[in-house]
Amino acid sequence: MWKNKLRMNYQRENKQIFTFRDLPPAIPPTPTHPLFPCINNRITHLLKSRLASLYIPTSISRVIRLFVPKISCCLIIALFSKKMASHIVGYPRMGPKRELKFALESFWDGKSGAEDLEKVAVDLRASIWKQMSDAGIKYIPSNTFSYYDQVLDTTAMLGAVPPRYNWTGGEIGHSTYFSMARGNASVPAMEMTKWFDTNYHFIVPELGPDVKFSYASHKAVSEYKEAKALGVDTVPVLIGPVSYLLLSKPAKGVDKTFPLLSLLDKILPIYKEVIAELKAAGASWIQFDEPTLVLDLESHKLEAFTKAYAELESSLSGLNVIIETYFADVPAAAFKTLTSLSGVAGFGFDLVRGAQTLDLIKSGFPSGKYLFAGVVDGRNIWANDLSASLTTLQTLEGIVGKDKLIVSTSCSLLHTAVDLVNEPKLDQEIKSWLAFAAQKVLEVNALAKALTGQKDEAFFSTNASAQASRKSSPRVNNEAVQKAAAALKDSDHRRATNVSARLDAQQKKLNLPILPTTTIGSFPQTVELRRVRREYKAKKISEEEYIKSIKEEINKVVKLQEDLDIDVLVHGEPERNDMVEYFGEQLSGFAFTANGWVQSYGSRCVKPPIIYGDVSRPKPMTVFWSTAAQSMTKRPMKGMLTGPVTILNWSFVRNDQPRFETCYQIALAIKDEVEDLEKAGITVIQIDEAALREGLPLQKSEHAFYLDWAVHSFRITNTGIQDTTQIHTHMCYSNFNDIIHSIIDMDADVITIENSRSDEKLLSVFREGVKYGAGIGPGVYDIHSPRIPSTEEIADRINKMLAVLETNILWVNPDCGLKTRKYGEVKPALENMVAAAKLLRTNLASAK
Repeated sequence: MWKNKLRMNYQRENKQIFTFRDLPPAIPPTPTHPLFPCINNRITHLLKSRLASLYIPTSISRVIRLFVPKISCCLIIALFSKKMASHIVGYPRMGPKRELKFALESFWDGKSGAEDLEKVAVDLRASIWKQMSDAGIKYIPSNTFSYYDQVLDTTAMLGAVPPRYNWTGGEIGHSTYFSMARGNASVPAMEMTKWFDTNYHFIVPELGPDVKFSYASHKAVSEYKEAKALGVDTVPVLIGPVSYLLLSKPAKGVDKTFPLLSLLDKILPIYKEVIAELKAAGASWIQFDEPTLVLDLESHKLEAFTKAYAELESSLSGLNVIIETYFADVPAAAFKTLTSLSGVAGFGFDLVRGAQTLDLIKSGFPSGKYLFAGVVDGRNIWANDLSASLTTLQTLEGIVGKDKLIVSTSCSLLHTAVDLVNEPKLDQEIKSWLAFAAQKVLEVNALAKALTGQKDEAFFSTNASAQASRKSSPRVNNEAVQKAAAALKDSDHRRATNVSARLDAQQKKLNLPILPTTTIGSFPQTVELRRVRREYKAKKISEEEYIKSIKEEINKVVKLQEDLDIDVLVHGEPERNDMVEYFGEQLSGFAFTANGWVQSYGSRCVKPPIIYGDVSRPKPMTVFWSTAAQSMTKRPMKGMLTGPVTILNWSFVRNDQPRFETCYQIALAIKDEVEDLEKAGITVIQIDEAALREGLPLQKSEHAFYLDWAVHSFRITNTGIQDTTQIHTHMCYSNFNDIIHSIIDMDADVITIENSRSDEKLLSVFREGVKYGAGIGPGVYDIHSPRIPSTEEIADRINKMLAVLETNILWVNPDCGLKTRKYGEVKPALENMVAAAKLLRTNLASAK
């Protein structure tokens, strides 16, 4: 009777309920626990046994009066503190000090075992779950941790292992998993490409009609149970079945037109097994990430979502299902499909980059469904404007209902830095403008509390002060820079001579052989080299000692390249920590972190600069090192720069002005550097635009505008230089075929471009008739794998290139820079690369 009465009281008051069985196991029934100095074991035992199934409303004084009148009301409230309607899509997995990175690399190097690696992983997961639970987050994700990549985890879950890895069945272990990610001594890795328009890379599944799918990794269920054992009930996250297939590619030997969605019926039974195990383990919510819904999808692809979730509906019975989207607006047709899916309880939207989705929600959100409103930016580091977000949420609350609105992040926090606590040296004013992942968790919960009338006035007031400080700070705006950038819009900044004439002039000066060889820029960064940079930064060694050490390293790299007989040299970039951070440190308008690391792929992390204000170049940045390197050799030495679009896309960019305005400012700074390099006698200058394709908007209607200002920015950097100065650029790990005409429009003299790891699909665009008149170097081997390709393998790749490209424009080079490799891998690989080029030169000469 009294239990029913209390349940009725709860329903009448419409307040959150708890059960005593939900007491965290980490809180023991002991009088010594700091929360319960006055509660004895007997009373605590009563609470957890006799009242085990009792539901407690927030206003629990009634219960206290009936059962435990001597227990302080405030202590019970502390025990049953209410979780707000808050949700986190995903969380960084590397750890605040890159703990997973170091554990992975130690394991790969054979310095530690699987148990050591797994211990680090267990500790990281536990700390992440505890952090979110302590912050009051209600919907905490699990299975967002990964040893390498979440898409590769899904491939493992489905048992979709390519035959070349010789997997024989059973639970997929570290050996097979990391072979797929990194390759091994005998076979190459799977393709790696950009995750939508981010700098994160995923491992592309290789599928075909003969793949035998099987439930081969129980990771999702294991991690859910792991969290539950710690007293945290999580929301398991899976890559949705349709997005998984749409992000896949036909395996080698499979017709390129093979319909990947035809495999839906084969993978859904595996998903059903996973769902059944999660239900049996006690899961009440499950999240399917279906980010491809933000793309321009044809009707048959949208129909696949309807089919998939209709098929899964009976299996999902008893579970609350979230379908999560992110990174852009959901188009109207996709929104209609999504919100009509069977058996789905809630939908997650990116309301930061997908502002137009708000209009779709206002015009028709399904009654009775949960809206997971992504108002806290998961891709940038600026503090949320809490007042503005609260206004948006209150509007949404009026549409979907008070009990159906969940405050969330716009996407996984994987794409932002981990915790501002680890930045004690960061400028305090700028620090007040920022929020890393840990702070964004607090923002989400603060907004959720405010919606329930529990607004933390002090938290909101501090936030408002920081917003006002940023808007009024004199360090943000530079009128001269703004005027110079605004003037750029009146010209398209093209070099006066066409590329064919320029190449002729450059060849007369450089006198290069056919199939000239080069590398992309960086050489291995040894422990000793990193120590020198670290000690110089800490002022433990003098500038003279530092310069001496760096020059010795450059000389070593130059001599190695001369011994290998490489034609156009690089200095190896020993003075650089990162290709973007190095330049940002020398430009105005940038700030830097000590531990603002973000995962790029596998164990590779980057530390994006923060662009907080207008950008300019106070003085030359690379001239000293480039001229020093050129003085060590008679061969051409490339001056190495990072292009404006890549600096932009690989930084945390200010959000108070359009991105293109910031990009034009960076372009002017790089233009000054190009001109100074040319004056110093550097005849080959590489301006890397590795991230140009990455920044392409996800919807086609926005492509033209982006490509126009991005390509224009690159041309700004080298307009007006002499015809005899050769401009190179480099791009990597994206699908370039759909922007090949924009790449041609960049008007570089030579482009080196990733090709080998992507199964040489770049070459298909030339087979289809696209004419490319500038120099081009499709990569001949994958530098992200420790595998060393043979001379014959590289020669075979070059021959495939010669089938579609003219001999006089083809360059021979690796896919990317060599920074992450060891000299024991680099030297033999480059030896084989040069040998392959020489072999083909001989063959071509004898064929004349």
